[in-house]
Amino acid sequence: MSSIDNANEVAMRKVIQRIATGPELSKDLSVEQAEEAMQLVLNQQADPVQAAIFLIALRMKRETDDENIGVLQAIRQSTRRCVVETDEVVDLFDPYNGYIRSAPMSPFIPAVLAACGLACFSHGVERAGPKYGVTHEEILIAAGVDVAMSPEGAALNLAKADMGWAYLSQTQFCPQLADLSALRHKMVKRSVLTTVEGLAGALVGRKQTHLVTGYVHKAYPPIYLGLAKAVGYDSAMALRGVEGGVVPTLRQPAKVHQLLAGQSTQFEMTPSDFGIQQEQRAVSLPSQFDGVEGVDMSVEQRQDLAHSVLEIGLQALSGEQGVARGALVYGAALILWHCQKATDYKDAADQVTKAIDSGTALSHFSALQHG
Repeated sequence: MSSIDNANEVAMRKVIQRIATGPELSKDLSVEQAEEAMQLVLNQQADPVQAAIFLIALRMKRETDDENIGVLQAIRQSTRRCVVETDEVVDLFDPYNGYIRSAPMSPFIPAVLAACGLACFSHGVERAGPKYGVTHEEILIAAGVDVAMSPEGAALNLAKADMGWAYLSQTQFCPQLADLSALRHKMVKRSVLTTVEGLAGALVGRKQTHLVTGYVHKAYPPIYLGLAKAVGYDSAMALRGVEGGVVPTLRQPAKVHQLLAGQSTQFEMTPSDFGIQQEQRAVSLPSQFDGVEGVDMSVEQRQDLAHSVLEIGLQALSGEQGVARGALVYGAALILWHCQKATDYKDAADQVTKAIDSGTALSHFSALQHG
C-alpha cells in the first residue's frame, strides 16, 4: 500500500471542505479536481475515511457532469486497455450489482452477437451492493468460463471467428478499483463509482467501439451518453431495461436513448416491433428464490441461483421457445439494430433467430466454456 503522506491528506481535506459543507454551501469540483482526488483514492494514497467521505459527499450534493468525467478519467487511467483485432466491438455494461427480481439473459447476449458477426464483451465483478444480485461473473463461473482472463487474452478471444466474445472481471482490467470493494460495502449506498465504472473501456475495436447499457431512473441516460461522448465511444445506447439491465420488459414499450454521430436522440420501441409476443415482463426466477434478498443469500444459495440461470440461458440458446428466448432475441436484436448491422427491426430479429436456431450461438458460447 502506498504511504498516505501529509500532502495527500491536505489535498483530500481541501476537496472534502469544498463538497461537504451542506446543501447550500457545497461547491462543485472541476474535472481536474475530481480526477486528482479519485487518483489518490485509487492509488490508496487517501485515508480510507477521507475516501469514503469524498464519495458520499459527491452523492449527497449530486455529482455534476464534470465530476463524473473526472472520476471516470481517473479510472480509465488505471485501466489496462487493449485494441481488439477486429473493426467493431460492443462494450456491454450491465448492472455490476446483478439481478434479484428476474433471471438475466444478458450474460448470453455477447455469444449471440458474436454468432451474428459482431464482437462483444461484458464486464463486472463477482458480487456487489447494494443489490447483491446474481451477476454475469457468477453465471459464467457456473458455466466453467475463465473469468480471470486478462484484457489481452479477452482481446484475442474477441478476434477469433469461432468465438467473438469475452467476459472481463474488474479484478483484471482495473484492480485498483476492485480493491475498493470492501470500502464500498461499508458505505452501503451507491456512489459515483457505480455510475461510471462500466465505462472503463478495457477493450476497443480498431475502428469503432459501441457502448450499450441500461437504466431505471430517467436522470441517467443523458449522464451515460454524455460520458460516452466525453471519453470517445463511437456510439452509445441506453435503454430502460428490467432491473436496469440491457433487456427491456417484454410486454411494454421501452424508452431508448441513442448517441450516433455525436447527436443524442430518444424514442420508444415495442417488443412487437421485433416479433416478440409475451405476457411476462421478464424471465422468472425459480420459485425458491422469490423474495430472497441478495445480501442475505448464502454462498450455496448464490451458486444454486447462478446454475439455475445458466440452465435457463442454455435452454434458450438451444432453441427452446419461451420467455427466455424472447428476452435473448429482443436484447441482441436491439443491439444489432443500434450498431447498424440490420436494415430494420425485423431483419435484426431474424438474424438473431437464425443464429440461435442454427446452433451457432450455442457453439460460440460453448467455445469460451472450453477455450
